[in-house]
Amino acid sequence: MVKHNNVVPNGHFKKHWQNYVRTWFNQPARKTRRRIARQKKAVKKFPQPVDGPLRPIVHCQTLKYNMKIRKGRGFSLEELKAAGIPKKLASTIGIAVDHRRKNHSLEGLQANVQRLKTYKANLVVFPRRVGKFKAGDSTPEELATATQVRGHLMPIVREKPSIEFVKVTDEMKSFNAYAKLRIEQVNQRHVGARMKKAAEAEKDEKK
Repeated sequence: MVKHNNVVPNGHFKKHWQNYVRTWFNQPARKTRRRIARQKKAVKKFPQPVDGPLRPIVHCQTLKYNMKIRKGRGFSLEELKAAGIPKKLASTIGIAVDHRRKNHSLEGLQANVQRLKTYKANLVVFPRRVGKFKAGDSTPEELATATQVRGHLMPIVREKPSIEFVKVTDEMKSFNAYAKLRIEQVNQRHVGARMKKAAEAEKDEKK
């Protein structure tokens, strides 16, 4: 009989783990299958870009990530208006629209307007019906030389920060950063008392 309030022994020592090992021998075939699927998708979507509609450049949310940029849901109505693109036309020529988005910075607005203008300059619009051209459609010469964008559509280029090297001088070596910080902390702590003391001294001089 087992004595005391102990854990009931439940050791599983006969698990045939070799029978449950997960293998991935289908990786090469899946790679081929994905490539063929991409090719079929490109043929089906021609002449549209495979990556989907053009999306704006936005900053990530929250204080932790807001210095990073990524693709957004769609362009705001203000950006479309500044680029001279009607909001009803935008979705028909491969531009994503988000009517809820608002612009909070002039830099972001200008960057996305320039993105739209660059896209519009390189855009080739095919007629809805073969041979029946309407206003806004590209010329037959442009259609003949048009190519489909199969990679990322206007990928985001993140600028790398430039590093400037400076020669370390004797003055830099002799500078004591810790002592300087401590002095500034003391000055900050006593700034109110010192101002009060100086005001009282000035008042006594006037008397």
